[in-house]
Amino acid sequence: MTVRVIFVAPAIGAELREARFGDDGPPDEAGLAAARAAAGSLPAAPRGFASPSNRCRLTAGALGVTAEPDAALADLDVGSWRGRRLDELAATRPTEVAAWLADPTAAPHGGESVEALCARVGGWLTAVADQQQGRVLAVAEPAVVRAAVVHALDLPAAAFWRLDVRPLSVTELSGRAGRWNLRCGAELTHP
Repeated sequence: MTVRVIFVAPAIGAELREARFGDDGPPDEAGLAAARAAAGSLPAAPRGFASPSNRCRLTAGALGVTAEPDAALADLDVGSWRGRRLDELAATRPTEVAAWLADPTAAPHGGESVEALCARVGGWLTAVADQQQGRVLAVAEPAVVRAAVVHALDLPAAAFWRLDVRPLSVTELSGRAGRWNLRCGAELTHP
């Protein structure tokens, strides 16, 4: 059977606007209003998941989606960089930032490497494909969506940085027997 995993990136908040590594802040009111306006535009799915972050759980609620938090969909763990701005880190730790962006196995922040994130999300995707059929909805952090695409298309982990996931965009993976197809970049619209 084919499973369709529909990923929805969360609504925008201060972290994304400021290019700051996630510290579990909520979406801003404009982002939540956009999600509420798009409520009902997603196809029905018998099962819903969400990254455990406030941003994803609140976005799911604004979309009218019942989604159970799943730790496997947690954002990339950036360790000691959590809550800091990328431009600040680039100015104070340029060698570490350059290594992190160039090497998907690097984790100079003491957290998780991009390669480890891709493996974790890939394991979740494989388990969902083995256990589900039909549609599954997941409100997930942009890094998780990128990792899922890298895994599904069997891309090198270095491709992770070349994928852009916009707030409230939809990325759909459909597959069976370990083979995935991608439909990406659709925006949520008013129903």
